[in-house]
Amino acid sequence: MAQLGFRTFNEMIGRRDKLNMRSAIDHWKAKGLDYSRVLHQPEAEPGVSVFNNETQDHGLDKALDNKLIEQARPALERGEAVKIETPVNNVNRTVGAMLSGRIAERYGLEGLPDDTIHIKLKGVAGQSFGTWVTHGVTLELEGEGNDYVGKGLSGGRLIVYPPEDCPIVPQENIIVGNTVLYGAISGECYFRGVAGERFAVRNSGASAVIEGVGDHGCEYMTGGIVVVLGNTGRNFAAGMSGGIAYVIDENNDFKDRCNLAMVDLEPIPEEDEALEVLDHQGGDLETHGKVDIRADMTRYDALRLRHLIEKHLKYTGSSVAQMILDHWDDYLPKFVKVMPVDYRRALEEMKQAQSEHLAAAASG
Repeated sequence: MAQLGFRTFNEMIGRRDKLNMRSAIDHWKAKGLDYSRVLHQPEAEPGVSVFNNETQDHGLDKALDNKLIEQARPALERGEAVKIETPVNNVNRTVGAMLSGRIAERYGLEGLPDDTIHIKLKGVAGQSFGTWVTHGVTLELEGEGNDYVGKGLSGGRLIVYPPEDCPIVPQENIIVGNTVLYGAISGECYFRGVAGERFAVRNSGASAVIEGVGDHGCEYMTGGIVVVLGNTGRNFAAGMSGGIAYVIDENNDFKDRCNLAMVDLEPIPEEDEALEVLDHQGGDLETHGKVDIRADMTRYDALRLRHLIEKHLKYTGSSVAQMILDHWDDYLPKFVKVMPVDYRRALEEMKQAQSEHLAAAASG
């Protein structure tokens, strides 16, 4: 820098006159190439900076989260449960992100107990609704969301459904946009309606129930559970290396829209032991600890699927969920389990290793 006559990096910006291009242009591979447009330096308007020396105003002081943080102060400071109701519109972006940041600052990765902060919103949420929402926060939206709903979801719960007086048929209309749950790591979502393209792309741990998706559903998914109660677009499960998807296949043509390069399609057993216990005893086996339906991903498919559909009905009032549950024996055979081949192998190897370790400990 000193040899070129510069004292700071900022002084170097835009100084194309200091570039030595002779060795490149004389090279036989570069013969005939014209870089004049690439190296063109437009004249800057007087007073316009050519490097970053000004503080940008991102309008964070106007963010809806400031209001939510203030209303949630009893939960943030003392862990008390709070319920908040507020309108939302499409200029309110990343709703829940700043609030979740405050929770993380105080309570770390574990966040707050389930549903400590319950926020009921009405309207059309802006992009990235529920992004990075953490444990203990529930965002319930009566309306619809834009793209990137639940991006990086980190343990929270998202619920989206149309208003009760809305004339649309939910399972035939978009309720959340494209690239929903991008990079989500944990949490749960219930969407009464259809999602756009790339639903649950790069999802690595969240569970979600949706009533239809566009192209490239579960793309590059590495973990979590997705339940689709309606049609899918093409190229479902492209690059899907982990997690499980349960897709209803009423017309027996899902295989034509699924990318089978890395996954297998399996039927769901009509009965399994856990489901029989649930029918006999009633209640929520997962809650009471009798069966860990999330940890053992190679078993309990029927129980896991029904459990999620029941929660979808509970949170959204879905008529689709109600129909399936009312005619469970008829609908269960119509579901297909999308299982990544290498993921299944890894789970089975881990389970075998755990069994051997327990056996060795018992004998020792």
